[in-house]
Amino acid sequence: MLNTGKLAGRTIFITGASRGIGKAIALKAAKDGANVVIAAKTAEPHPKLPGTIYTAAKEIEAAGGKCLPCIVDVRDESQIQAAVEAAVKTFGGIDILVNNASAISLTGTLETQMKKYDLMHHVNTRGTYLTSKLCLPYLKVGKNPHILNLSPPLNMNPVWFQNHVAYTMAKYGMSMCVLGMAEEFRSDGVAVNALWPRTGITTAAMDMLGKLMGGEDTVNQLRFPEIMADAAYVILTRDSKNFTRNFCIDEDILREVGVKDFDVYAVKPGTPLMPDFFLDEFLEDFSKKSSPKMSAEATQDVPAGGAGQVDQVFKTIMAAANEEIVKKTNAVFAFQVKGAEEGQWYLDLKNGSGSSGKGESPSPPDATLIMDSQDFVKMFQGKLKATAAFMTGKLKIKGDMGKAMKLEKLMGSMQSKL
Repeated sequence: MLNTGKLAGRTIFITGASRGIGKAIALKAAKDGANVVIAAKTAEPHPKLPGTIYTAAKEIEAAGGKCLPCIVDVRDESQIQAAVEAAVKTFGGIDILVNNASAISLTGTLETQMKKYDLMHHVNTRGTYLTSKLCLPYLKVGKNPHILNLSPPLNMNPVWFQNHVAYTMAKYGMSMCVLGMAEEFRSDGVAVNALWPRTGITTAAMDMLGKLMGGEDTVNQLRFPEIMADAAYVILTRDSKNFTRNFCIDEDILREVGVKDFDVYAVKPGTPLMPDFFLDEFLEDFSKKSSPKMSAEATQDVPAGGAGQVDQVFKTIMAAANEEIVKKTNAVFAFQVKGAEEGQWYLDLKNGSGSSGKGESPSPPDATLIMDSQDFVKMFQGKLKATAAFMTGKLKIKGDMGKAMKLEKLMGSMQSKL
């Protein structure tokens, strides 16, 4: 999507913009000649994630903007205040705030350590609230002022809470800031909106998670951050007095301005896209695909009651197991199976050439997977994706989620044998 020049000379304060979506938004604004303040933690190169505030600043200036990189942990009020004051001193004010910084841990209540809970709430909710509070005195006198939070619609469907209530609470805190601040500052002409992707977005962190969850195939189901940058550009160039308190979806916003070709944003055009969290349209689509009419063929080889099917899955896995698979997987799994074949199984793909059996694992499990026996069999047959099962509550995971999702790779090699 082409730039219009409407952000020329405007000052944009973006948290967490050293990489990913935040940096993509910064680069989009820079093409107009905007002033960009990068407020992020990464001053030194990360061992696994590319980019620092300084490398991002060079890219922004090369794209046509001016940039002020600031070392900021959004949990630290003094660091945010110092960055805000530096922005005002350098560029004369602040016109736009993008609350992009976020922390995530997709764990259940019993598995969520309080330090993780505190991290998510301090970065997501408190960080968004605090940064907004400190920028608002300048936004109120800014030119066409906007606050844009990268957070989801406030969807109260329990499915988005049941597997990761701490993360959902923290992310929804950002969205509640939109709901409240939009009305609080409406008379000041400050727009406050939210933006959320319809699909998964490929960022350095998501690439790492995707490779854990399903390898290259999972990464290929994502879109590039530029779709979020283009959608943010549309929002931030709208009249702040007339466009506020909206929970926007990237694809919908772009369709409104005439964008039709979304393949340009896809990592691998033509590949089915992985939906993001918090959107019920994904659940509706999943339900249709899993309905009796749609899945009769998929379920005909899973007998009513699933008699013997779970045992057969483990026998098939062990028949194919070897030292290479054990080395690549390097994990012990426990399975709590409900329904027709209720029981407990284990799969050791960490020691020797691997082992499995019914009952408790001789070694402490790295991850415990809980699901119905028929869903378990379908998952290993490739008729139910592990990521889809997790997002819809059919699969619950305790322990190391990264290692649990490594099973999706193993399932791919099992499908022709089950």
